[in-house]
Amino acid sequence: MLIGADAHLFENRLAYQLEGETHVFLRNDELFVHVIRGDNDKGFHVDTTAIVAGGDSTITVGFPADSSAFAVNLTRDIVTPVATYNDGEPIVAISDIESGLGAFRRILVAHKVADAQFNWTFGKGHLVLVGDFVDRGASTTQVLWAAYQLEQSARKSGGTVHFIIGNHEIKSLQANYQTANEKYFHIAGILGKRQDQLFDDEALLGRWLASKNVLEVINGVAFVHGGLHPDIPKHGVSVDDINRIVRAGYRTPYYSPASVSTESFLRSGTTGPAWYRGYFKADLSQQQVEQALGAVGAQAVVVGHTLQGKVNARFNRKVFAIDVKHPKDYLWSFPFRSSEGLRITNGQYVRLLENGGTQVLN
Repeated sequence: MLIGADAHLFENRLAYQLEGETHVFLRNDELFVHVIRGDNDKGFHVDTTAIVAGGDSTITVGFPADSSAFAVNLTRDIVTPVATYNDGEPIVAISDIESGLGAFRRILVAHKVADAQFNWTFGKGHLVLVGDFVDRGASTTQVLWAAYQLEQSARKSGGTVHFIIGNHEIKSLQANYQTANEKYFHIAGILGKRQDQLFDDEALLGRWLASKNVLEVINGVAFVHGGLHPDIPKHGVSVDDINRIVRAGYRTPYYSPASVSTESFLRSGTTGPAWYRGYFKADLSQQQVEQALGAVGAQAVVVGHTLQGKVNARFNRKVFAIDVKHPKDYLWSFPFRSSEGLRITNGQYVRLLENGGTQVLN
């Protein structure tokens, strides 16, 4: 426990309920909605509905943990987001949900970002999802549909959801499922597909994820899952360059080349922005941190990826670390877990607690 370990006490078998699992695939102008029905005793079948252009594009996503459900409005329009924003609006950031829909929903509701149906309630604010929302849990599909729905709902209200790609999203896009819940292997089989096809370019969620950025700068603050390596200034790349280069490698497994290039540096599992851990494990100076920030036009950076006991500030409030142990949907652990996040308003950084409480970070 002193080094952050915990004990798994009980797993709810609802984690393996496949009834209602929903996946959407694109072919030309049609969307094909596949909903799994049945169970191990009765057997499984798939209800498939084709949605032509102009047809009703609302689906219902179920959450077995509490038998709830929420609606998702689908769109065929998937575009790469801009990567730099300057509007002075408040920001809430959450990272490393790791397929935990219940924890995601609770902290959003507690801090008035969304309601329990994932409808936006944060006005013109920004919600930044700082990577690793997939893997290590049994609600991957539900979490991604929730983020997708939040994005559609926020846009209608003038707000913005930013899904920053983390190393585990990259793993999913590259068909690396070592830390995915085993249920998704079987879900793919029921749908008549391989597991990698759940996130390929014909899968709506796969195409949506592949369009996202690995780094965004919002009101002078950089958001990146791993971090900004101190050698970034040497490569002379802009925020858009970094996103373009890393995005081009989302679907290509990385290997260490004989000679390092800008492309290999940014896609690396050690130095790349989705993977870097140097703020916590390397001997970095304040100057190196600030030079890397300056290279992307930021005054501070918010990161996930490296587990913390609580949301905290480092390097004279230039680095904010927000990866904490969120509760699991179907797994009870000891010590008990509690979600946290970060809010930034008018230059003030506030730690957000699961119960709705706050604490200013000094």
